[in-house]
Amino acid sequence: QVQLVESGGGLVQPGGSLRLSCAASGEFFRINVMGWYRQAPGKERELVAAITSGSSPNYADSVKGRFAISRDNARDTVYLQMNSLKPEDTAVYYCNVNTVTLRHPGGMDYWGKGTLVTVSS
Repeated sequence: QVQLVESGGGLVQPGGSLRLSCAASGEFFRINVMGWYRQAPGKERELVAAITSGSSPNYADSVKGRFAISRDNARDTVYLQMNSLKPEDTAVYYCNVNTVTLRHPGGMDYWGKGTLVTVSS
C-alpha cells in the first residue's frame, strides 16, 4: 500500500501564508500526478492544484497567482505554497497521488487524511 503524510495546516490571518507538505511512502515504482484538493464546510471536494511527473502545474482559477505547487521527486513529496490567503480558502486540504504499483500497473489514486487550514482574523 501507499501512505501519505500531510503537514503544514493551521490557523492563519487573511493575507498570511502557509506551506503544506505531503510525503508518500510504500511500495510503488513511481509517482505520476501529485495534487491537492480541498473541501470546505458544506461544499464538495474540489481540485486546488496538481503537478505532473514532469513538474507541469495546473491550478484552480480561485488560487491562480496566490498558490504554487511543487514536487521533490527524490523525497516523493509535494508542496503547496499558499500566499495571500483569504477566508474562503478555509477548508480541509487533502493530498492526492497517483502511483504505479505491481497491483495497479496502470496507476492508482491514494489520499491523505487531510490537514485543516483556517483563515480567520
